Amino acid sequence: MKNFKNYMFFASILLLVASCTKKEVAFSDPLVTNRDTTLNPGDNFFYYANGGWFKRNPIPSTEKSNGIFRTIGDTINSQIKQICEKSAADKDVAPGSNKQKIGDFYASGMDTIAIEKAGITPLNAELKTIETIKDVPSLMTSIAHLHTVGAGPAFSFYLSQDDKISTKYALFFSQGGLALGQRDYYFNTDKETVAIRNEYVKHLQSMVKLMGKSDEEATKSATVIMNIETDLAKASRKLEALRDPIKNYNKMSVSDFNKLTPNISWTAVLATLGAHKADSVIVGQPEFYQALNNLVKKYSINDWKNYLKWDLVNSYASYLNSAIEQQNFNFYSTVLNGVSKQKPRWKRVVAQTDGSLGELIGQVYVAEYLPKGSKEKLLEIGNNIREVYALHIQKLDWMSDATKQKALHKLNKIVMKVGYPDKWKDMSQLKIDRNSYCSNVMKANACDYNFMISKYGKAVDRSEWSMNPQTYNAYYNPSNNEIVVPACNILVPGFEGRMPDDAILYGIIGGSTFGHEITHGFDDQGSQYDENGNLNNWWTPEDLKKFQAKTKLIVSQFNKYTILDNKHINGDATQGENIADLGGVVMGFEAFKKSEQYKTKQKISNLTPEQRYFLAYGYAWMVNIKDEALASQIMTDVHAPAQFRINGPLSNSLDFYKAFNIKKTDKMFQPEALRVVIW
Repeated sequence: MKNFKNYMFFASILLLVASCTKKEVAFSDPLVTNRDTTLNPGDNFFYYANGGWFKRNPIPSTEKSNGIFRTIGDTINSQIKQICEKSAADKDVAPGSNKQKIGDFYASGMDTIAIEKAGITPLNAELKTIETIKDVPSLMTSIAHLHTVGAGPAFSFYLSQDDKISTKYALFFSQGGLALGQRDYYFNTDKETVAIRNEYVKHLQSMVKLMGKSDEEATKSATVIMNIETDLAKASRKLEALRDPIKNYNKMSVSDFNKLTPNISWTAVLATLGAHKADSVIVGQPEFYQALNNLVKKYSINDWKNYLKWDLVNSYASYLNSAIEQQNFNFYSTVLNGVSKQKPRWKRVVAQTDGSLGELIGQVYVAEYLPKGSKEKLLEIGNNIREVYALHIQKLDWMSDATKQKALHKLNKIVMKVGYPDKWKDMSQLKIDRNSYCSNVMKANACDYNFMISKYGKAVDRSEWSMNPQTYNAYYNPSNNEIVVPACNILVPGFEGRMPDDAILYGIIGGSTFGHEITHGFDDQGSQYDENGNLNNWWTPEDLKKFQAKTKLIVSQFNKYTILDNKHINGDATQGENIADLGGVVMGFEAFKKSEQYKTKQKISNLTPEQRYFLAYGYAWMVNIKDEALASQIMTDVHAPAQFRINGPLSNSLDFYKAFNIKKTDKMFQPEALRVVIW
């Protein structure tokens, strides 16, 4: 995966490894209090495990969801707020230091008077450049330049490791340019999606007016923008089609790319992108670029100017004056996700400061907030998961010895990056001041882009991280055959000042994190990469057929799940995450079996070790979500909704059936012939 997981796991408020205080405090076991015991665990374990918490904690008007991740986010944001406020108040801070940049960035975001006064002027230089476009070559040059400053019109471009030569960086061109994010929004005919399209056109009209155009001009511009995006969407592949790494790997010389699109000089585009020495590129979806080749002539230069201006303003709407920011919120948060009220400004600015300067904040976070021993505990759990994974592979009855040896070799070579990086990214060239919030965001975006493109032609640095230690998330990178688990994933909410029992550690950290991420190396995508991170088939033909038959079973299982009465989960698009969830819960439980808690059958809060493990796994995905956001998720996300990330894999687990006495009459019961067992 080039775009790593963006959702995620579990978390906490204080230390996992902290010592208990001498004076015991009353302890309310969240595995007990979160439950809704009026429900049958075999009918819907997600609501059985978490329904009590949902009843006591409705979704706030400022949020699209509520649960473990929002609680975690609030905790982390409070810590980052302290870092930001202390940095902003420090009058003796050294110019150019991390704290100076953090403090000034945060202060500029909180200065609403200056932001209101500036209006759209921080974008004036870029808007004027767009206005100078006179023909297709200058149009493409302008599009390329906008990519270097944080916008993303017409297509997607990035640098990453070559999927087939992981020791080298490559330049990737893929489909993009859609402000609605996903092609199906432009074509689905259900009433909800049609309503969203209608609201989107109204949103375009409102935004263009806020950019200074008349009602008539805004109406015409909105129509043109919608038409351009719809044409781009027509040439875009569906979400599930983007999951095939072979079909989305089309390497060609720059001259061949030019021949594919005779109206566009990619040589000139690459020069503007900062890659003038490029001799080859990887084109994800060639048909998209053939369509773009026609669209640059189909629409007038003036039409393209309107589209580019919109894309630029849309990219920076959250950092401009209140009218633009509010209109942006009304559509993307209220219409698309059902959020009726904005978060307090400090939360929005803290989140953006962390997003733009996360590497700098991470250094302060590690020094001042991170529990000691986090790396060691994470590695302990991760290595235990790897050990049981190896035992499972050795015992597989459907895989030949030849493929087993290669699978074990790949498993053994998985690199575990935990905690925080050994070296931090150099951001010394980034200049931040208190003059303009939007300009600071633009400078940070440009800095990120320059850092990315500067790697072209250099040796791959496998020590890099793509997440910060204060980020509650994790990922598997197939090109490095590595999993990355930031430090804060060690924390478990509800266990302040005390060590969680092993059932919780292995249900959450073991199952939904390490087990999940390791399994990504063996899901429908990751399994196509070898131990060195190259797209290279290491399977025998017979074993590959057996594996694909098993993955088809999990696709079929999830295709049957429905939400909001008539919407189905996309089993094809979500299969990688579903395979990882299934592998994670299985491996977490196998590792837990080695603990003293499991061996001695120790009960805690009148729950058996097995029950606590599965309740902990349910706790890891305790997320209640608004209907609008849920509908958006199944259209745009490769992760199934939280409910099915629990009920789906557990429906395949005999250990779960035994722990909660699941019967044939229970809704989650699956006949043995339909249970999916892969790893």
